[in-house]
Amino acid sequence: MRIIAGTARSLPLKTIEGLETRPTSDKIKETLFNMLQPELPGCYFLDLFAGSGQIGLEALSRGAAYAVFVENSKKAAKCIEDNIAFTKFDKVSKLYTTDVRSALSMMEGKYQFDIIFMDPPYNHGLEKEVLAYLADSSLVKEDTVIITEASLQTDFSDMDTLGYEIARYKKYKTNAHIFLRRK
Repeated sequence: MRIIAGTARSLPLKTIEGLETRPTSDKIKETLFNMLQPELPGCYFLDLFAGSGQIGLEALSRGAAYAVFVENSKKAAKCIEDNIAFTKFDKVSKLYTTDVRSALSMMEGKYQFDIIFMDPPYNHGLEKEVLAYLADSSLVKEDTVIITEASLQTDFSDMDTLGYEIARYKKYKTNAHIFLRRK
């Protein structure tokens, strides 16, 4: 696993052993960032359920001004810390080692994000909980893009009721990226 492009291009990243996290493949990450590239320069990026931190670090490498990482697993958070230090993005990032709901509450009034990315464990309904919270959150600006990585079985047909519209749906073999905006 590595940074694909930008100022930290080709730097290898650590990941934790085992099945605790599912690192996004380079091919899918490259597709995602090709879609996001126009929005990245100078943006504030939130990486929820961050795993190794590779998505937020890729955003910083490609021009994001600041990235916040949220990861509940202490083992994964240590991996993120190491990756932040190795890529030298420590002055433009912050790590919350807690559950996503607590972290979001702690961030209220401190940040507003241009891009929010989440890759929660599949098929547990966590993306809906986070989206319900963000629907009325000051962390989300009028034009914030929220991207959820989810299994193909995850139903997003009720986004209307949460106040979102699906701006884009990118399907892969086993998962998808759903791009949401507030209505």
